[in-house]
Amino acid sequence: MNWKKKEYFNNLLLLSPWIIVFTIFWLYPLIYAFYLSLCDYQTLTSKTRFIGFENYRRIFSDPIFFIALKNTTVFTFVTVPITTAVSLFLANILNFKSTKLRNLFQSIYFVPSITSIVVISIIFINLYSSDGYINNLLKLLKLPYPNLGWLQNEATALPAIMLMDIWMSVGYYMILFLAAMQSVPNEYYEVAELYSANSWQKFWKITFPSIRPMFLFVIVLNSIKSFQIFVEIYVMTKGGPLNSTTTLVYAIYENAFVKIDTMGYASAIAFVVFFILLVLSLLQIRLLNVK
Repeated sequence: MNWKKKEYFNNLLLLSPWIIVFTIFWLYPLIYAFYLSLCDYQTLTSKTRFIGFENYRRIFSDPIFFIALKNTTVFTFVTVPITTAVSLFLANILNFKSTKLRNLFQSIYFVPSITSIVVISIIFINLYSSDGYINNLLKLLKLPYPNLGWLQNEATALPAIMLMDIWMSVGYYMILFLAAMQSVPNEYYEVAELYSANSWQKFWKITFPSIRPMFLFVIVLNSIKSFQIFVEIYVMTKGGPLNSTTTLVYAIYENAFVKIDTMGYASAIAFVVFFILLVLSLLQIRLLNVK
């Protein structure tokens, strides 16, 4: 019994650095944020007044919240399938290329995903401007283009950011898919060739079932990332024009740090976002049925 207790305390001691960090930087902020979501918090004086679920009721009468929810949903449900499909396609091609070519293209595709989002956003601000390269190219081709620039037009601002996000994310998820594909035994493909299976049959019957856990991981990870998009919005549009690019996390930021005395309301929105992401992740796991 004494030996078991000693082993228990030794394990607890080894885990204590992680437990301390987890408690201070994750658990305590989470509990305190939930407490704030039930309060009217005055930012300048730090005074709190308990108001129950009033902040949560306020969400359902806030038109900006529903605009942000719509924009975030559109962003997620458009970028995630496209990013996943493109990265899966590229990974499948590179999986059968020579090692030298594979390493070269891996590096080319992966560079955007390790470059600062702020730097990429600033580059794309210039590309999307009224006199940027994209508009100048469209002028040469005599194609229609937004005169004020892509980020100053309600109809094109969000799609422009979505396109940038897809370009920026493809390389990272391609590397994940490629790593999973390289773990599939070659014997499976050799047997398939004996039965004259074509490329599509090899992919659908061998490759995809083998990488299904990675497929789920990418879908869930990309969905969470897309639902939490903030930096690109903050740098490129500040939610404009006319809230056409306002997302849920940007709405949380505005209520928490830009507006006065709405920190509690921002915390309530944050917990609604947490609940939406939890439900979305569980649905994805259930639908894909990965064990």
